[in-house]
Amino acid sequence: MAHRILIVDDAPIIRLMLKDILTVNGYSVIGEGNDGNEGIEKFKELSPDLVTMDITMPEKDGIRALQDILAIDQNAKVIVITAIDQRDSLMEAIRAGATDYIIKPFETDRVLSAVRRAFGEE
Repeated sequence: MAHRILIVDDAPIIRLMLKDILTVNGYSVIGEGNDGNEGIEKFKELSPDLVTMDITMPEKDGIRALQDILAIDQNAKVIVITAIDQRDSLMEAIRAGATDYIIKPFETDRVLSAVRRAFGEE
């Protein structure tokens, strides 16, 4: 059975790009959220195997959403996605418990490598 992934990003084009990369490579994208609050609700509703989480979003940012998801399930796997100029936020996300990270603009190989590592496939 394919691993089930939730994509949380406020940019529809990024969600589409991630969904394409993941589905073509055998993963099942079971839901999408456009901010941290929606990501948390979808996490509770769908119980995904992995979440990709943008750090910079309106309403609730990815770091706060990551912390809330880990409070719900301390074993949750969350890969954060950030722009190259947001190193401080990235370090904060890793300290908060992010499984891995991807820097935008991202390459397909980096996305797949992070996902495979999160699932212990690499």
